[in-house]
Amino acid sequence: MDSNYSAITKDSFIELQVKDDNFKDKEQLKPNSNDDLEADDIDLDNLPLIFGENKSGSGVYGAVFNLTTTIIGAGIMALPATMNVLGLVVGVVLIFLMGVLSEISVELLVRFSVQCKAVSYGEVVQAALGKTAKILSEICIIVNNSGVLVVYLIIIGDVLSGSIHHTGVFDQWLGHGMWDHRKLVILIILVFFLAPLCAMDKIDSLSLSSAASVALAVVFVVVAFTIAFIKLVEGKIEAPRMTPDFGSKKAILDLLVVIPIMSNAYVCHFNVQTIYNELEGKSPQKMNRVSRITSVICVLVYASTAISGYLLFGKDTESDILTNFDKDLGIRFSTALNYIVRVGYVFHLVLVFPVIHFSLRQTVDALLFEGSAPLTESRKRCLALTVVLLALLYFGSTMIPNIWTAFKFTGATTAVSLGYTFPSLIALRLSKEGGSGLSVREKILSWFMLILAIVVSIVGVGGNIYSLISKGD
Repeated sequence: MDSNYSAITKDSFIELQVKDDNFKDKEQLKPNSNDDLEADDIDLDNLPLIFGENKSGSGVYGAVFNLTTTIIGAGIMALPATMNVLGLVVGVVLIFLMGVLSEISVELLVRFSVQCKAVSYGEVVQAALGKTAKILSEICIIVNNSGVLVVYLIIIGDVLSGSIHHTGVFDQWLGHGMWDHRKLVILIILVFFLAPLCAMDKIDSLSLSSAASVALAVVFVVVAFTIAFIKLVEGKIEAPRMTPDFGSKKAILDLLVVIPIMSNAYVCHFNVQTIYNELEGKSPQKMNRVSRITSVICVLVYASTAISGYLLFGKDTESDILTNFDKDLGIRFSTALNYIVRVGYVFHLVLVFPVIHFSLRQTVDALLFEGSAPLTESRKRCLALTVVLLALLYFGSTMIPNIWTAFKFTGATTAVSLGYTFPSLIALRLSKEGGSGLSVREKILSWFMLILAIVVSIVGVGGNIYSLISKGD
């Protein structure tokens, strides 16, 4: 049979050049002297399923879900109570301004992390401010994330088992029983629901659960806003206060401690590098797109929740607004809507919990086991840290009385430092070392964030201390 191909002799060889990350070196493949390759000569585990470009990591929307989940957690529950202190107009303006400042600080953090090739929050702090500052930033992340996760457990326990002034979901469904004990309910949720999710060793594995958590948060906002709109149309809502109340010492004191709570709402910076590292085709421009989409979503969700929650409950708004949804709302299907809001948000917090826990575990590992192999390569260390941290968080949830107490302290200290102090110092310091400099506008914004963070910290801590002393008297 005629053919245009010529035979290849036995002594010749061919060189295969494969463009794939799984093959780092180009090797010459020669015919085996035994004609057939032995099975032991092939490392099947290292062969790719498909030859070609290796595409791994999360896309833009997967990253948006993870970053949005990092931001929208328990903080959203405290925002209606801040409206009760700040008034409707001032509260909405602050929600918008804090969102814009947070977005600017995230973009600065990403830019200078890439410039100094830092893969974690602590590394970029060390590149700009030194080893001591890195350790301080890691302590801030640990304290902040631990406080946030303790708040999640408190909310889950309060909603399901109830508290002194509010009835729990289980109590309404099943009557009095062992489920009235908050500590027991939190322990069961922790062991059977949270622990399996927290055992994941890559944040990209949580993209689907993050998407579900964002969807549940949106459901909460839509339901709350719809109820508020119906009651507003029916004339069942009192006129809200538009500006802060300066009429008493207590009102002024509440004003001092509420600003840190507002600043705490947008802190996601400790997860930015982790999400960036797992972003497919990562670049500062792509990450900026992720953070901008996230900021728009969060501002809309926060503003809608704060306005609708405050309109619904007015001066009776609780520090955790979910506890307000245990009574008749004055509209049709009130009971069903109450259950949808409360149970839906419990599921939201269960799905948010592992995302915040991920960065907490990574930071603790970096602080205690510096120089060791990554957690993804040490499954035993990863699981051991997870178990220890969950046990400590459970203990913390049994000691702190309510979420307002936790938020006003972390908001005035660690949250402000992570969201504004460190990013502004990083930008101002690294911009002088070549690479990506700052424009005049960026320098002004960096200095503004730094001064604002210092003022908020001093005022917030001072207000918290004075509040404790006043209650003691």
